[in-house]
Amino acid sequence: MGKVEYTAASAADGVEQAFKMLEGRWKLVILFHLFGGKLARFSELERAIPGISQKMLIQQLRQMEGDGIVRRIVHHQVPPKVEYGLTDWGQALCPALDALLTWAGQRAGAR
Repeated sequence: MGKVEYTAASAADGVEQAFKMLEGRWKLVILFHLFGGKLARFSELERAIPGISQKMLIQQLRQMEGDGIVRRIVHHQVPPKVEYGLTDWGQALCPALDALLTWAGQRAGAR
């Protein structure tokens, strides 16, 4: 697969689409809890993210699962166990978000 050639418009559109997948008050927080190959049960995420409701956590996880960022792993046992983790594509967001964090920190340091 060759390198994609972008125009200014197609590059802007691509980045905008990526940002739309990450929109939502909690999606980035969820991502940072799952980076590094971590798996977490729903209740663990709920406890780790103060202020998030069950309904919102379910909604955000489903959206990220639908976008291919998060995977839902069902362990068929009694009682059933469900864990959430990042897909390889979701994990690949880590360096991009780290670069954004570094970039934002440079502005904060320049003030």
